[in-house]
Amino acid sequence: MPYEIKVPALGESIVEATVARWLKRTGEAVAAGEPVVELETDKVNLEVASDVAGVIGTIVQDEGAVVGIGAVLGTIVPGTGATTTPPAPAQTDAPAAAAPPPNGATVAITPTALNVAAEHGVDVRSLSGSGPGGRIIKDDVLRTASAPAVPTATVAPPAPSSVPAPAPVPASAPAAAPRTTSAPATIGVTLPLTERREERQRLSRRRLTIARRLVEAQQTAAMLTTFNEVDMSAVMELRKRRKDSFKERFGVGLGFMSFFTKALVGALKAYPLLNAEIQGDEVVLKHYYDIGVAVGVEEGLVVPVVGDADRKSFAQLEQAIGDLAKKARDGTLGLADLQGGTFTLTNGGVYGSLMSTPILNTPQVGILGLHKIEERPVVVAGQIVVRPMMYLALSYDHRLIDGGTAVRFLVRVKELIEDPEALLLEG
Repeated sequence: MPYEIKVPALGESIVEATVARWLKRTGEAVAAGEPVVELETDKVNLEVASDVAGVIGTIVQDEGAVVGIGAVLGTIVPGTGATTTPPAPAQTDAPAAAAPPPNGATVAITPTALNVAAEHGVDVRSLSGSGPGGRIIKDDVLRTASAPAVPTATVAPPAPSSVPAPAPVPASAPAAAPRTTSAPATIGVTLPLTERREERQRLSRRRLTIARRLVEAQQTAAMLTTFNEVDMSAVMELRKRRKDSFKERFGVGLGFMSFFTKALVGALKAYPLLNAEIQGDEVVLKHYYDIGVAVGVEEGLVVPVVGDADRKSFAQLEQAIGDLAKKARDGTLGLADLQGGTFTLTNGGVYGSLMSTPILNTPQVGILGLHKIEERPVVVAGQIVVRPMMYLALSYDHRLIDGGTAVRFLVRVKELIEDPEALLLEG
């Protein structure tokens, strides 16, 4: 009896997925535990492995199909795989379509890039990846697909078709003198250097879910944003003095995110409503601190969670945040990395953002946005001085959080950052 490859349980709140790509084709041998198909969910991509050895019998769900938990994706039958050499593809003038490389070698490529390559007829074997670890991303494919052709060409129009062909001459007849006609002059036509191109791409499941959740957040929450600014002098001076010894002792760099995570936990302890969730007519106060850290990746924003942030040291926070960010960029985040979260921290400053209004990561009721550190003139003790300043933005759900509470919460974060020694007392 054929073994059925089924959609596994996908984790909390995930009920369906999209078949991103098949890693094996009909007739190919499969070892027990070997991945055969990749599924795309709104949070992560995951590979479904076979529990048995055999041969791919049938593929029930094609790439791009939306499937639910328990749905049959394909079957595996006993066997050792095809031994005959597949026929060579027919020669055509069309560009080569995206295909797996020969001799069993693999190409590191994202599902989105693979779909774009198939649409544009780009051979992924000829590409070099610019993504993490040399992975081919969508931009690599588009650069090849949009490479300009010869910019100009001279086209000569054909001779008019109204000139009759000469009648056949019998062999015995004398050769007639050639008739002279005046051919039209050749006209040079310059082709335009630009073209009005359009292309249609399928939105990934992750992008569709991001869009849906952001709209839901704006429609269901009474969202407001309050701003403040923080002087980063003390933190930057401390990092300058301690970064070398910190790296030598703990093997990880001392960044800004650990300071803000510590300050955030301290402010959440002082104003616990920001660490809560509205459920119907009740509010659920959470006495643990799982901080989501937004990370930008190719297909959108993901928010892996640093669990029990209040119990972690600066080094442990830096290590956890660094590991999650790397996994996000490499596409290796697991569902457990994304589940939960009581409050979110997002840093638009890494992209140069000076100020923004972050959108809530529902059902959370607060999100803190960090921005670019920029030297600005400020007044200190009656004197104008230049200090490294950062704008902070706190978006909150006004259904639960009053404006006064939000402002005091943000002031508390500011106080802790401007006096890093106070973070030790909070710990």
